[in-house]
Amino acid sequence: MRATKIMGLDLGSKTCGVSISDGLKMFAHPYKTLRFEGVLEQLEAPLKKIIEAESIATLVLGLPKMMNNDMGERALISMDFKALLETWFGLEVVLIDERLTSVSATRQLIDMDVSRKKRKKVIDQVAAVEILQTYLDRLKHA
Repeated sequence: MRATKIMGLDLGSKTCGVSISDGLKMFAHPYKTLRFEGVLEQLEAPLKKIIEAESIATLVLGLPKMMNNDMGERALISMDFKALLETWFGLEVVLIDERLTSVSATRQLIDMDVSRKKRKKVIDQVAAVEILQTYLDRLKHA
């Protein structure tokens, strides 16, 4: 089966939110939150499983720049993760500025009256959806 979908990733210090596009590359959907112990290599196997199961062609990774556009520690970790993803899977990895995605995701969940406990479980997936949807919207207008 030909790979057609796009995966969005929101990398945190202990979790990685995952979202997946539909086959038409129009809409991003929450998929899963992966947990790891701060060692990025722990994400290789679970991501590989998802990439194969969902026929992923491209990865979109959030780049957490600082508000002044500088690259802080988290952004540098994301750059390292991008290189790992390219090595592990041989897929194109696109970086998308993710400033304020977590704030926006939290606000959406609060507006939907999602409990604090449930928000904590899905916030990374919702942020990954925002990252991926930003990329998909750019594809539509390119």
